[in-house]
Amino acid sequence: MTNKYLFAGFGGQGILFAGKLLAYKGLTDEKQVSWLPSYGPEMRGGTASCSVILSDSPVGSPIVSNPNILIAMNLPSLDKYEDTVEAGGMIFYDSSLIEREVKRDDVKVFPIPATKLAEENGTPTLANMIIVGKVLAETGDFTDESVMAALKKVISAKRADMLDVNLNAMKLGRDF
Repeated sequence: MTNKYLFAGFGGQGILFAGKLLAYKGLTDEKQVSWLPSYGPEMRGGTASCSVILSDSPVGSPIVSNPNILIAMNLPSLDKYEDTVEAGGMIFYDSSLIEREVKRDDVKVFPIPATKLAEENGTPTLANMIIVGKVLAETGDFTDESVMAALKKVISAKRADMLDVNLNAMKLGRDF
């Protein structure tokens, strides 16, 4: 089984962090992993993106041109990548920031008011983790143990106080 993820949003929304978390989770689950962050003008307010591939077999290329799972954190990202998702794939988007609906009817669509949920729960910077929690729940990959193991890899020791906060945000998304 292979899942090709494309995370996209504005710089500062935690797109690269979310992708890195998913990549480390794949490693802890003993999957073959590719993580390809996108740097460049995106860091100045444009659309930032990150490609992640998790597979049971070796990954030949880190490029994700046609993801089967798209995570769009803003309207420009949904506009740019919606048509690239494989038929039968999944599109997750932050419905707090994206007012339009997905136009396609050949994909599963998950509107999540992640920014609103994050603000309501006192964690305004963790909308990305809420969506990742929902993604992992819908793909059947959410277990507290593997998620915590991945969080411990991507959150530095000096930010260890953020482990439970991030896990709780992910559980909020899982349960949405």
